[in-house]
Amino acid sequence: MRARDFSHVGITVSDFNKAVKFYWEVFGCPLVGVSDAPPERVRAFFGVGADHPAPRCKIGWIRVPGNAVLEIFAFEPKLPPAEIPWNRVGLTHFSFNVRNTHKWHDYLVSKGVQIVSKPEQSPRGHWFFFVRDFDGNLIEMIDQRRMHYVIKWLGPLGGFLFRRGMYKKYYE
Repeated sequence: MRARDFSHVGITVSDFNKAVKFYWEVFGCPLVGVSDAPPERVRAFFGVGADHPAPRCKIGWIRVPGNAVLEIFAFEPKLPPAEIPWNRVGLTHFSFNVRNTHKWHDYLVSKGVQIVSKPEQSPRGHWFFFVRDFDGNLIEMIDQRRMHYVIKWLGPLGGFLFRRGMYKKYYE
């Protein structure tokens, strides 16, 4: 058994409409579905609002080019955002593949997006930088350059070869 492909990443947002507008206006990612979870599901499935008379959760699916989805959750009641340190076990960020991180950096500055770092080049040649959305969620902007095509088209072969070769120790 193995996964077919990457499906989605989920984030909780403070304002559903603001999130939809942000990801559309800044990244061109449209909202493709919306659902409202009933209070009993919010309590039972999500474990939210046990002491609230009518907890709510609006769920939205935002389509990202390349077949991924950003699933957004807007809960009532909600907790305030908390800083997530890099060394805490768990999710830290999600990433958008882009071309020309320097142009993206300038574009995001012009849109008023919070910039965390300037574009820098990794030892393997790709360029990346980090930004935050309006709730503080960390987003990596990465230009994998030629590796984008290697990963996309030769990724399965590379995985097969690396599992048996230079990365074998990680599978033992």
